[in-house]
Amino acid sequence: MGERQGREQAHHRQAETVPPGRPGPSWDFFISYTTVDRRWAEWIAWQLEAAGMKVLVQAWDFVPGANWVAGMQQGVARSDRTIAVLSPDYLRSVYGQAEWQAAVVADPLGFRRKLVPIRIADCERPGLLAQIVSFDLFGLSEQAAAERLLEQMAMLRAGRAKPPVPPAFPGGAPSSPAPRTTPPGTPPGTPPGTPRGAGRP
Repeated sequence: MGERQGREQAHHRQAETVPPGRPGPSWDFFISYTTVDRRWAEWIAWQLEAAGMKVLVQAWDFVPGANWVAGMQQGVARSDRTIAVLSPDYLRSVYGQAEWQAAVVADPLGFRRKLVPIRIADCERPGLLAQIVSFDLFGLSEQAAAERLLEQMAMLRAGRAKPPVPPAFPGGAPSSPAPRTTPPGTPPGTPPGTPRGAGRP
């Protein structure tokens, strides 16, 4: 009796820690990738978590005993956004396609910016992917890639890409007007630009 009561009390305490209306954990980003691109997925996850964001990534969070299919469904449903790590291998992945399409279904017009495509290789963005703004991380140094990633995430979360400093004036410096001269033989006191011979008796 005492053991049963203890288990029920423990279960009740655990239930109290779950936020009302949204049971279970939640994340800022769920990273959708294929096995070939695991190193990229882990690098992206590390950068985001180092910046204070909560990330769900299969390589770290699907430990032995976990149901990975349920984990994928939970990741798409309970993450604010899904990052699709785009590469030729990812575009051939059935599971990758299911994950990014689930994000599109949850936000078909893109108002919540639910799907975030990031290209890690030069590849096409077929179908619906072509309609969603993406950015590239390939062809950059590690520092430049990290800066671009965090810069894009900041704009994503803010919903705007307004620069921190005023844009440069696009018109350039105004050109000075050419000086007006008086033709030779013009009487003294004649205003510049007066036709030659004007004002003579």
